[in-house]
Formats: sequence, structure tokens, C-alpha cells
Amino acid sequence: MKTLSIPQRLNKSWRIIATAGCFSLFGLGALVLTFIVFPVITLLTPQQQREIKVQTTIQRTFNFFCRTMRFLGVIDYRFENLAALQADKQCLIVANHPSLIDYVLLASQLPQCDCLVKATIWHNPFIKGIVKAAGYIPNKDPELLLETCNQRLQQGNVLLVFPEGTRTTPLTTPKLQRGAAQIAVRSQVNIRVVHITVTPSFLTKQQKWYQVPNHKPLFLIEIKDEINTASFLNQNRSSTAAARQLNQYLTHAIFPTHV
Repeated sequence: MKTLSIPQRLNKSWRIIATAGCFSLFGLGALVLTFIVFPVITLLTPQQQREIKVQTTIQRTFNFFCRTMRFLGVIDYRFENLAALQADKQCLIVANHPSLIDYVLLASQLPQCDCLVKATIWHNPFIKGIVKAAGYIPNKDPELLLETCNQRLQQGNVLLVFPEGTRTTPLTTPKLQRGAAQIAVRSQVNIRVVHITVTPSFLTKQQKWYQVPNHKPLFLIEIKDEINTASFLNQNRSSTAAARQLNQYLTHAIFPTHV
């Protein structure tokens, strides 16, 4: 292993300190949103406009947080073809999930973004207030989940889903759950594929927050082409078969180097 120079070691030490500061900022910001900002929005905003107002607030707050991480040298990030993602309506957005902050990076660029979240998130003291106020969808009852997702998509919303269901485990073959494909088939909406790479790896499922890499990680968020769900419905006799075929196709689209 190559020995780090003194400037590199100092930079790594700084990034550990800055990462701790960013996590503290995120936790404090989540509490301020939950107990101050969102109650004010609830009080002053009509119910039918409340969720979009909250989601817009989340977008602006996350954008500030991401810019702060970049300014402090914790990470760098780059979006490719971002305009296509921001123009999407009535669309399912699916992405791989290599790090802890993938959702934060994507939500920072989308003023309206529903999100399918793990049921355990609703018990996280720093996050549950945000997901509840934003009207995010808990991954619980499958039938209710499909119906709720369909309602949001038919309203013209975009819905973000990480089909793996959890962060990617490095050096293993990725496996997608079938939920995203079932939602797309049920709602008959197109799918926008997003591919995220982190070089070097950072904030993976196996890493603690303080295990920063020797060099500043770069997040590359590539916005890929849309997938036409209707073509899979036309090729199959049943929605179940269409969802199965679509899920296989998604695996190739999201992880082109693994399959």
C-alpha cells in the first residue's frame, strides 16, 4: 500500500473532522425541519399543497447540505444529463444505492419527489419527521403500497425507488427486488434509470462514517434513458410476466458491468 504524504494525511484528517461536522449538521437540520419548519408549513399551507411545499423545502435544504459537503471537501459530485431528470413527470425513477447519501443527492435536485422508504426509517428519530411530512410511502403492505404509488404517479408525480431495497454490498452480485417493476407495470408509467458510482467507495453499508478513503470521493450520478414500460406489457400475456421481464431488464440497465 502506498504511504500517504503529509499533505494527504492532513487532508484525510480534515475530511474525518468535516464529515463529523456534516453529520451533526444533518441531524440538527432534520430536527429544525421536523419541529419548527414543517409545523409552520402545516399551519400556513392548505392541505392539498402541503406535501409539495414540504418536498420543495427538502430539496432546497438538501441542496444546501450537498453544497456544504462539497465546499468543506468531504465529497465532490457531478450530475450528467440532469435536465432530463428534472423534466420528468409521471415517472418512476430507479437508481442503484452504493452509499448512504444517494437519496440526499437525488432529492437535492428534485423540487417534487415522492420516495419509497423502508419501514425502519419511520422509527429513526432524525428522519421520521421528514418522511412523514413529505408524504413518503412506507414499504409495508404490498397491495396498499402499489395502490398508493399508483395514485401518486397518476397525479403526475415522480417517485424515487431504490430497487435493491438497501445499500449495495460491494463485490457481490446485485439483486433487485421486484417492487419497482410491479409499480411501473401496475401504473403503466415509464422508468428513468439513474446510475451512481462513488470513487473511491464511501459511506457503504460496510463502512462507518469515519472510515473516509485516502482521497476525496467523487459521486458521479448518470441520468440514463427512459424505459418504455408499455413495450413489456405488449410482449407478455400477464402483468406478472411483464413485471418479471422488466425486472430482469432493469438489472442490466442499472448494473451493466455486473451482468
